[in-house]
Amino acid sequence: MAIDRRREAAGGGPGRLPPAAEENGALPPGDAAASAPLGGRAGPSGGGDIQPLPAPHAAGGPHPSLLLLDYDGSVLPFLGGLGGGYQKTLVLLTWIPALFIGFSQFSDSFLLDQPNFWCRGAGRDAEQAGVTGAGRWGGGDLANWTSPPTTPASTAAWGTAGPLGNGSGADGGDAPPLPSPPDKGDNASNCDCHAWDYGIRTGLVQNVVSKWDLVCDNAWKVHVAKFSLLVGLIFGYLITGCVADWFGRRPVLLVCIVSILIFGLAVALSVNVTMFSTLRFFEGFCLAGVILTLYALRIELCPPGKRFTITMVASFVAMAGQFLMPGLAALCRDWQVLQALIICPFLLMLLYWSIFPESLRWLMATHQFESAKKLILYFTQKNRMSPESDIKGVMPELEKELSRRPKKVCIVKVVGTRNLWKNIVVLCVNSLTGFGIHHCFARSMMGHEVKVPLLENFYADYYTAAGIALASCLAMCLVVGVLGRRGGLLLFMILTALASLLQLGLLNLIGKYSQHPDSGMSDSVKDKFSVTFSIVGMFASHAAGSLSVFFCAEITPTVIRCGGLGLVLASAGFGMLTAPIIELHNQKGYFLHHIIFACCTLICIICLLLLPESRDQNLPESIADGEHYTRQPLLPPRRGEQPLLLTNAELKDYSGLHDAAAAGDGLPDGATANGGRPM
Repeated sequence: MAIDRRREAAGGGPGRLPPAAEENGALPPGDAAASAPLGGRAGPSGGGDIQPLPAPHAAGGPHPSLLLLDYDGSVLPFLGGLGGGYQKTLVLLTWIPALFIGFSQFSDSFLLDQPNFWCRGAGRDAEQAGVTGAGRWGGGDLANWTSPPTTPASTAAWGTAGPLGNGSGADGGDAPPLPSPPDKGDNASNCDCHAWDYGIRTGLVQNVVSKWDLVCDNAWKVHVAKFSLLVGLIFGYLITGCVADWFGRRPVLLVCIVSILIFGLAVALSVNVTMFSTLRFFEGFCLAGVILTLYALRIELCPPGKRFTITMVASFVAMAGQFLMPGLAALCRDWQVLQALIICPFLLMLLYWSIFPESLRWLMATHQFESAKKLILYFTQKNRMSPESDIKGVMPELEKELSRRPKKVCIVKVVGTRNLWKNIVVLCVNSLTGFGIHHCFARSMMGHEVKVPLLENFYADYYTAAGIALASCLAMCLVVGVLGRRGGLLLFMILTALASLLQLGLLNLIGKYSQHPDSGMSDSVKDKFSVTFSIVGMFASHAAGSLSVFFCAEITPTVIRCGGLGLVLASAGFGMLTAPIIELHNQKGYFLHHIIFACCTLICIICLLLLPESRDQNLPESIADGEHYTRQPLLPPRRGEQPLLLTNAELKDYSGLHDAAAAGDGLPDGATANGGRPM
C-alpha cells in the first residue's frame, strides 16, 4: 500500500522523525531501547510510559540540548541525587513546616467547637444543687441544658471533631466540669436567655463560640466561620499555583509565610466574629500557598525512587501536629493564646529567605539557564564536588544555552493538550470524591444516627479520626509499593465504593428486617454494621484523596506543576466544603449528598484505568513530555504483534490523499490509491 511504501522509504532517511506516542503507550520495538535512558524504563515487551524526546538540536536552535532537558537522567545524578548533603538538608527543611501546617489545619476543631450551653442563672442553680453520685443532673435542670448539634467533621477539613464531652465554663473560673445529662432538654428554653454558661469540651476555658455567644439565632455564624478557612484555601490553591509556575516557588513561599504571620496573628486579635471569619479567609489563602509550594519543592528535589517516601514522611509529620493539638489546647486554655501559638512557629520560616533556593528543576524546565548555572555551582560548592564529576558534560552544554530566553507556561495551556488535561481532570474528580465522601462516613460513625458509648466523647472522636488517617497512610505505603500509583488508587477507590454502597443498601435492608419481631435482629446490629462500614470508608477515602494529590504532582509537567497541584487540591477543598454546608442547613440533604458521592466513586473507578503509571518514572518537564505520558497497556503486547491503532505519524501521512497522485505514477490505469481496482 501507499502508506507502507512511504514508511519503507522513510525507514533509513536522514530526516526521519521519531514516532509519536501511541494511544496505548507502547513504543515500536526499534525505539524502545534508545528511549529507555531518557524517557523512562522500557520493559522487556518494549512498553513504556514516557515516550522518546525529539532529537537534540544544535545550540541556539528552537530547542535546548537534550542533555539539559533530561533532569533526572543527567542533572540530578551530576549533583549527587539525594545523596548530596545539601539536598538532604533541603528535604529536611520541607518536612519541618509540615508540623506547623498540621496545627493550622486542625485548629478549627478547637477554636470553633460548639460546646454545651445553658442559661446562666440555671447553671448556677445546677451547681448549687450538685451532681448525684451516679453522675446525673437533677430533674429540674434538664430543661435548662442544651446539647450542641453533632458535627462529626471539623471544618478545618482535615480533622474530624466529634461531639460530646465536658469542659469548663466560659467565664474563665475554676468551676468543676458538669457532666452531660442523660437526655436532651428543651432547646428552645435556653434561647430565651440573654446570657449563657458553656461547657467547652476541647480543653479550652474559652473559644470563639463562647466569646461571642454564637448560639441559638447566632449559631449559623459558626458554620460561616468554619468554611471561611476552607474557601480561603480553595482560592489560595488556585491563585498561588498559577503564580508559582510563573514567578517561581521560592518567592511565593516567602510571601505567603510573611502574610500568614500577619493575618494569623490578627485573627487572635479579632474583636467580633465578622473580623474573625474575614481574617481566617486570608489566613487560609496564605496557608494554601505554603502547602502547595512545599509540596512541589519536595517532589522536584527527589529522584524517581524516593518521591513517594519523602512525601509520606511529610504527611506523618503533619499528623504529628494533629495528635499534639489537644495537648496544645489544654496547655493554652484560651483560644487567642492557642491561635497565636499556632502561628508563631512560622517565624522560623523567615530564615528560608537566605537558606532555601529556587527549584533548580523549574529553572531548567523554563530555560532560565543563567540562574540555573549559578544554582548548580552553589550546589556543587555545598556538596564539595569537583568539576571532574560532570561525566556527561552538563556544564559545557549549559554554557552554550545561556543566551536563551526564558519560556514560562501557565496552566491554561493544558486546555489544548490531548491526554494531559484528561489525566488532571480524572485526578481532580478523584480528589473531590475522596475528601467529599469522607464526611459522609464520619457523620455515620459519630453522628446522631449511631450511638456508640466509645464515641460519645470529643477526644475519642478526635483520636479515632486521627488513628484512621494514620492507618490509611501506613496502608498507602504498603499498597503503593506493591501495586504502584494507579493500582493503589484503584484499590482504595473500589473499597470506598463498596463501603458506601453497602452502607446505603445493606443497612436499609437490615433496618427493614429488624422491624420484624421474629427476625432476631436489633438496632444494635445495624449500628455495628454502620460503624464498621464507616471506618472502612474513612480509611479508604482518605487514602484515595491523598494519593490523587500525589499522583497529580507526578504526572503534571514541571512548567505547570503548581497549577496542576492547585487544581487537585482545590477540588479536595470543594469536597471538604460540603461538610459545613450540610451542617449549615441542619443536615438537610445529607442522604442525597451521600448518594451523589457514591455514584462518583463508580465513575472514578472507570476513569482511573485511563491514567498512566508513574512509579520509578522520570518527572515530565515540559507539556510535550506530559502529553507523551500515556497509559501502559494492562497486558503487554506479544512479541511481533502489530498495534491495533496507527501512530500519530501514520495518521498525518494518511490525512493527505493528495500524496496518492505521486505514489500512483507506477500503478496500473484505473487502480486506486490502495492498489485495488474500482468495481
